[in-house]
Amino acid sequence: MHLIHSAALAASLFATSAYAISIGQVAPDFTLTDVTGKAVKLSEFKGKTVVLEWLNPNCPFVRKHYDSANMQGLQKEAGGKQVVWLAVNSTSTTHQDYLDPAQLGAWMTKSGAATKATLMDADGKTGHAYEAKTTPHMYIIDPAGKLVYNGAIDDKRSANPADIKTSKNYVRVALGESLSGKAVSQATTTPYGCSVKY
Repeated sequence: MHLIHSAALAASLFATSAYAISIGQVAPDFTLTDVTGKAVKLSEFKGKTVVLEWLNPNCPFVRKHYDSANMQGLQKEAGGKQVVWLAVNSTSTTHQDYLDPAQLGAWMTKSGAATKATLMDADGKTGHAYEAKTTPHMYIIDPAGKLVYNGAIDDKRSANPADIKTSKNYVRVALGESLSGKAVSQATTTPYGCSVKY
C-alpha cells in the first residue's frame, strides 16, 4: 500500500513538473479578451519584451503596489523602454473578488495603470498554463518569446507599502539585465501575495 501511494505521489509530482513552464522555454501562447472586448494574442508581440502581471484588485498585496503607485511607476518605466506590459486577471466569475471587465477597467483607469492591456482569464486556462500562484505573480518574456523571469515583484513579502522603499525590485533588475542582453541573474523567485482565485 505504501509503495502504491509513493508511486502515485511520484507520478503526480512528475506530472506537475512536466507541465511547469521553465526559464528558457517558449512562453505558452494565449489569446485573451481585454477589458474593452478586444482580443489580445501574446504572439503578436514577438520581437518585443513582454511583462505579464497577475492581478486581483481586492488583494491587499496588489493594493500595496497600486495604492503606493509602485506598480504603475514600474509599468511606465517599462513602457518607456518599449516593453509590452499585460495585466492578467484569472479570478473566477463565481468568486466574490471577481470584477467584470467594465469594473476592472474602471479600477485600472482610476489607479493610473499604464498597461498595454488588462486581460480577462475568468476560466483560468492562461493562469494554469503559466502556473500563476499569487497576485501579484510576475513573468518576463524576451523578444524571442522565451521566459526569462518568473516570480515575485520584490523581496519584501508583506502587504505594507512602507516596505517598498527598502525592497529589491526583482522585476526592475531582471528587465534591466534582459534589455541589455545579459542573462537574468535571479531568474526565479518565490511569488508572494493572495492565492489566484481560480
